[in-house]
Amino acid sequence: MSLTGRQLNRALLERQLLLRREALPAGEAVRRVLALQAQEPASPYLALWNRVDGFRAADLDAAFADGTVVKASLLRMTLHAVHAADHPPLHGAMLPNLRASRLADRRFTDAGLTREDADGVLADLLAFAAQPRTGAEVEAWLEQRRGERNERLWWALRMFAPLHHVPTGGPWSFRPSSSYVAAPGGAGARSHEDAVRHVIVRYLSAFGPAAAADLAMFATLRKPQYQPALTSLLGELQTHEGPGGAVLYDLPGATIPDEAVAAPPRLLGMWDSVLLSHADRTRIVADADRPHVVRRNGDTLPTILVDGFVAGVWRPVDGGIEVSAFRRLDDDAWSGLAAEAAALVAFLTDRDPAVYRRFGHWWVKGVPAAEVRILPG
Repeated sequence: MSLTGRQLNRALLERQLLLRREALPAGEAVRRVLALQAQEPASPYLALWNRVDGFRAADLDAAFADGTVVKASLLRMTLHAVHAADHPPLHGAMLPNLRASRLADRRFTDAGLTREDADGVLADLLAFAAQPRTGAEVEAWLEQRRGERNERLWWALRMFAPLHHVPTGGPWSFRPSSSYVAAPGGAGARSHEDAVRHVIVRYLSAFGPAAAADLAMFATLRKPQYQPALTSLLGELQTHEGPGGAVLYDLPGATIPDEAVAAPPRLLGMWDSVLLSHADRTRIVADADRPHVVRRNGDTLPTILVDGFVAGVWRPVDGGIEVSAFRRLDDDAWSGLAAEAAALVAFLTDRDPAVYRRFGHWWVKGVPAAEVRILPG
């Protein structure tokens, strides 16, 4: 089957619950979309607000508190919120890269540390973290155990050890000062190939159809890391031809919406997964617009979707939501965005009306816009 760019857009939106909000428990919604970028604590909440009918911030608070949804260092070596059942295979698939990102870093080796230093304390660390521990408590424990203080050891361990972040309070469950607890089952028993196989299937269910290069981008896996698992699955996957003749993989029987299906306007939070999960991101954002959204240091600004594609960025301001559109929008688009903005202001009011305030410098530096409007709350 040959697929157009618009069909890929509609498939992505449908699987990411962005064609229509669905009435789902927070944990099930996270399971459906696989992973929510959580470097900024508010972002998983805004992600679910865009996807779940009747979503309340307290619903995700509860899912974090009871462990249905967990937050950990995973994909692209950044914090993500995932369903608890997905954490072991995601961590197992990412573990070689999580380790290398620290243990091969000169900041670690120049501190006089070796892989053996980190691995030698790992089991005892997980036993110590059987109950929640602050970062300061872990550092003090490491210093006592080793008879010396070396901040780079905990810097490395907190990246690759199987640890969950523990909710520490409002407004979005996690404060900048983190606490940690060992993941149930520790590192798990899956082989790396089995873990990657799980990730491939789950990735396609949430972001497919997709090329091998898209999978590599999503999980920051090199070809030798994912190819054996992908090869073992080929008999279970279906293939499509994408734009330019690309080979796209998908789960058998997965639906592809018609490209004419209407896509409602949305106000996505920072680092929303739909913007970061493919090598070819033209299925959601035009190449010309991408540098205005994904800044040089990796900050990915809050975006607006119009007809399913990125059409600008937004930020909260006094009086409502300021939308900077990259091109002129028609009255229907602005009307839809205004309704979303009013609902978003209401959602933010009790938690953090000035969400993402510390990223305002990007607007000071300039955001290209054909139109700028403040949509009232």
